[in-house]
Amino acid sequence: VQLQASGGGLVQAGGSLRLSCAASGRTFSSGAWFRQTPGKEREFVAAIRWLGGSTVYADSVKGRFTIAKDNAKKSVYLQMNSLKPEDTAVYYCAAEFEPKRIITSRLHSASAYDYWGQGTQVTVSS
Repeated sequence: VQLQASGGGLVQAGGSLRLSCAASGRTFSSGAWFRQTPGKEREFVAAIRWLGGSTVYADSVKGRFTIAKDNAKKSVYLQMNSLKPEDTAVYYCAAEFEPKRIITSRLHSASAYDYWGQGTQVTVSS
């Protein structure tokens, strides 16, 4: 399974970007976004369950970022609004596919996901 991430770029503080992640072939059970800056561990951003569409967010992005899915396109999206310089990072999409499902308490854990896309750089200038 390949995950293709896109949508990163350079934006001024207060601006918006939308990241996309498309999967080839299989049906998602969960999709998520993580981010990483040099010298730091990969940080959870948001996750969504395919069945029911429930979502989980990191406190640092609540109210600013929205994760969404498109069943027909087998894609997961991250709409990022009110961006801050501290949001600058490489963003990674992660996924798990049917029949494997991640329990709610582990949706924020990078180790729960078997599939990862390539990173996409998001840079927010002040």
